[in-house]
Amino acid sequence: TEKRKIFCSKCIQTVIKTCRKMGIQTVAVHSDVDSSAVHVKMADEAVCVGPAPTGKSYLNMDAIMDAIRSTGAQAVHPGYGFLSENKEFAQRLAAEGVMFVGPDTHAIQAMGDKIQSKLIAKAAGVNTIPGFDGVVKTAEEAVKIAQDIGYPVMIKASAGGGGKGMRIAWNDEETREGFRFSSQEAASSFGDDRLLIEKFIDNPRHIEIQVLADKHGSALWLNERECSIQRRNQKVVEEAPSTFLDPATRRAMGEQAVQLAKAVQYSSAGTVEFLVDSQKNFYFLEMNTRLQVEHPITECITGLDLVQQMIRIAKGYPLQHKQEDIPINGWAIESRVYAEDPYKSFGLPSIGRLSQYQEPLNLSNVRVDSGIQEGSDISIYYDPMISKLVTYGATRAEALAKMEDALDNYVIRGVTHNIPLLREIITHPRFISGDITTNFLPEVYPSGFHGHQLATDSRRELLASAAALYIAAQLRSQRFLCNLRVSTIPQERGKWELCVELGKDRHNVEVTRSGNTYTVEVDAGRVEVSGEWNLASPLLPLTINGTHRMLQFKVRVLSKLAAELDSYMPEKIPEDTSSILRSPMPGTVVAVAVKAGDTVAEGQEICVIEAMKMQNSMTAAKTAKVKSVHCKPGETVGEGDLLVELE
Repeated sequence: TEKRKIFCSKCIQTVIKTCRKMGIQTVAVHSDVDSSAVHVKMADEAVCVGPAPTGKSYLNMDAIMDAIRSTGAQAVHPGYGFLSENKEFAQRLAAEGVMFVGPDTHAIQAMGDKIQSKLIAKAAGVNTIPGFDGVVKTAEEAVKIAQDIGYPVMIKASAGGGGKGMRIAWNDEETREGFRFSSQEAASSFGDDRLLIEKFIDNPRHIEIQVLADKHGSALWLNERECSIQRRNQKVVEEAPSTFLDPATRRAMGEQAVQLAKAVQYSSAGTVEFLVDSQKNFYFLEMNTRLQVEHPITECITGLDLVQQMIRIAKGYPLQHKQEDIPINGWAIESRVYAEDPYKSFGLPSIGRLSQYQEPLNLSNVRVDSGIQEGSDISIYYDPMISKLVTYGATRAEALAKMEDALDNYVIRGVTHNIPLLREIITHPRFISGDITTNFLPEVYPSGFHGHQLATDSRRELLASAAALYIAAQLRSQRFLCNLRVSTIPQERGKWELCVELGKDRHNVEVTRSGNTYTVEVDAGRVEVSGEWNLASPLLPLTINGTHRMLQFKVRVLSKLAAELDSYMPEKIPEDTSSILRSPMPGTVVAVAVKAGDTVAEGQEICVIEAMKMQNSMTAAKTAKVKSVHCKPGETVGEGDLLVELE
């Protein structure tokens, strides 16, 4: 019998593809701003469930239940977020006789509460982190508990996940601040502001075990995923398997994950997350009772379609495999491509319209799970993820080389994105050697990420390529097609003198041309650049000194005369940011802590901006008097908008 399925998440293209393979029709739900989204176009039917804010659309259970009834849907796959771990939603589906493609409500409730899940894990013989096994009610109570446990501590939402509602505190003041922000984020993201506190394990690895369990008491562990590369407790790069685990530790972690799944009578795909220290001691962190964003890398190394397995389990079928059947074939890497500015705190949200978008699907062993297309809008209302970029190889080196090519061939225009940071991570010697922890980014870039630092040869090649491209474009612009009044005698010059700007530096170059090859004299060196020069493509495959390169770049190139005249242009005077506060990102003002006439101290909080469900405290750069306030709670602000002026 053909079934129909309704999806309550934006990021469910993988689910729809699997349903198509299984002959199952699909229904997508969407907010009004997502009416042209990819998942809406892919599904057999689509229903609008409300306006852009998630509380009025993707978290609006009444509207979603109405959509289920009106379309006659028989089952629901909740996707990765929103209502995927909401026990009330699962209960309402059960009351309607609609199948929930996920675990039973008791497992969602038990594992969705971090306090309860930790107690259950202890009872099931799973290693747990030392901490306070109760709800922390006030900031002062949090301070007392933190002092008893010993700093540093992790403050986190009891009902949380995805890095939201989590703060690390190293002293009493950070504990008070962390309590406040974590409570607010938890309430905003999960509708539950309860918090817990536990010992923070400094510099651990974040390694998770994928589990699969049916309704007949059988459960498997599908190996591990290394998820240690993070910013703000959110994953950026993942891989399977981990370079760190030996077979004995892998088995021990897998067996404990299965013990926990069986303890709560779990049935579906789920993920048990662990923190692992340098001695390979591992501690239970949480269990996600849903499909994880990084599930494709597990599929790559095991050959299993996790969405298909979830649907089969929900229907009541037993598992088709035994533990000894689960392989580790090859290596898989996933990079989370975000609409973020990586030069600001490793990634503050960016919004805008994708004026150009081209996924690197021309490459072999590359998978891109995305929910957007050229022309899509990235808004402040939802997670800034653009796609999950996955590469696979027989070895880790192959997978990493393929990821480097895929990132180089990925075209994104219209929003700021984090591909420069992703490329730096996967090519960094520490990452390549496997020497990583959750503190990788701040350790490698202690003053923040400032882009790739070019070596002398690389800089020379980039300058030469930019100069050659400039001349190729100039020559093309001189050609006229189907115009007999223009002389057909070529008027080409043999040599060009240019100035190329790279950062704040200017470099004089000299270019000569022979056919499709340009010889460039730059920085006391000579570079030969050749190619087909398809200037209509955003990607430019070139051969530079005999080596093939794929280029995307924006570099300012001037003629010698233009460079001389440009030196007379007045320089823009940098704004005095010590006396003003501008929003570093688009978002919504959650709170304003000052008013005109107040005196603030350096580092004192002035306002709080929420962007993509994360709250960010804006502080004063100096001790001063507040001259004027230009924002108010509930107001939407853009990047660079003036918030407060100081005298």
